Amino acid sequence: MSDSPVQIKFGTDGWRAIIAREFTFVNVERVAQAYADFLTREARDGQKPFVVIGFDRRFLSEKFAARTAEVMTGNGFQIALFTEAEPTPLISWAVKNLGATGGVMITASHNPANFNGFKIKAPWGGSAPRETTQAVEQLLDATAPKKATVTDDGHQLLEAPTALYREQIASYVDLERLKNATGPVIVDPMHGAAGCWVESFLSGGTLSVETIRDSRDPLFGGVNPEPIDQNLAPLKQRVVETKALVGLATDGDADRVGAVDERGRTMTMHDVVPLLLLHLARNRKMTGSVVVTVSQSVLTKRIAQAMGLKVYETPIGFKYIADLMLKEDILLGAEESGGIGVKGHIPERDGVLNSLLFLEAIVSAGKPPSEMLADLHREFGEFHFGRRDLHMPVARGQELVAQLSQNTPANFASFAVKKVETMDGAKLIFDDESWLLFRQSGTEPVLRLYSEATAIEKMNALLNAAQEMVK
Repeated sequence: MSDSPVQIKFGTDGWRAIIAREFTFVNVERVAQAYADFLTREARDGQKPFVVIGFDRRFLSEKFAARTAEVMTGNGFQIALFTEAEPTPLISWAVKNLGATGGVMITASHNPANFNGFKIKAPWGGSAPRETTQAVEQLLDATAPKKATVTDDGHQLLEAPTALYREQIASYVDLERLKNATGPVIVDPMHGAAGCWVESFLSGGTLSVETIRDSRDPLFGGVNPEPIDQNLAPLKQRVVETKALVGLATDGDADRVGAVDERGRTMTMHDVVPLLLLHLARNRKMTGSVVVTVSQSVLTKRIAQAMGLKVYETPIGFKYIADLMLKEDILLGAEESGGIGVKGHIPERDGVLNSLLFLEAIVSAGKPPSEMLADLHREFGEFHFGRRDLHMPVARGQELVAQLSQNTPANFASFAVKKVETMDGAKLIFDDESWLLFRQSGTEPVLRLYSEATAIEKMNALLNAAQEMVK
């Protein structure tokens, strides 16, 4: 091993790296100290920073959280350390509710099992803005890590915000209506931090709720804990076996949501988000603007426009959505990967709340999800979405995106390209609003290909041609 320290870069949401390679106790101490230096620098005179620390169910997450607590204590901070793995949105909620200076969540979210990560939470209860993470990067190794034994982990302070978080979710959705619905609902936390959280809100009525993959498994059953089609085979199978209304899934740290319809088919966020927006705007009569990232659905924009709601478009990364939620009256902000923020909650993705909200939309419609989607397509147009992840070095992916941005082809896969958008990656737009996006991941060495088109065949043709071109 070389003497030079590992370079640490914060990506779309936090610093993530491979456990025991870059994500080590030494490097966690370096990041924790840099964050402590940042908070000390920003503190008002005489203010003692207060940091909430949480963790997910990954390998050694509780130990990395404990080490972070030692560094914060060594810097003279007050801390509140969760004693069990909990959903990221609960940590964000606790930061805001307790008036903490900031928060740390040890998680790599949906990344593969060999990764872990360090997410910084801002005082308002959401992901730290880029200015914060850049400042933390610049303070790396400015001072050697100061550590001290944690004598008071402050966990007793977290009992009240946890209870209030439960009350907030219970008051946000019509739980009585959900509990008194009939038929099975299958919940799949994918061995992640959501555990039995969703089920805990739904039990006690006529609704039958079953949670699968609820135990801690740091290997996540051999899949990445991301609620997308290739990782949801057990949920799809159980939905079909039980003739369930719907299958609901959350990712590794429970800030993202996924769904499987009553036929056992995975619903993409280009199905779920438009249906959720329609429910909030039409059924619940809620108002406000809508924020979509560049990989979100054409249908979300069409519904917003039909309902007279202003639309903002941002790069990928929930922090951009959260930034707008702090400044504007935002009804819903959503990204393709399952992160959804809603009005009247913290400016944060919340897989637990959004699972319940989507179930509320289904119960309100009185129809199975596949019929709801068919109705949506009849009213607003038919679009189908697909995504492929190609593993390659970051530099190679960035080079391809730059080439497409600067030398946009007139045709792609025999379809005429109308224009290219370069807000985040290279997004080719076609005449019928179909699109194809090439984007280098901000958190891992993956080039992502996304497409949404007016027919499944066209969407697949675009993705196939993109994949061939990249080879």
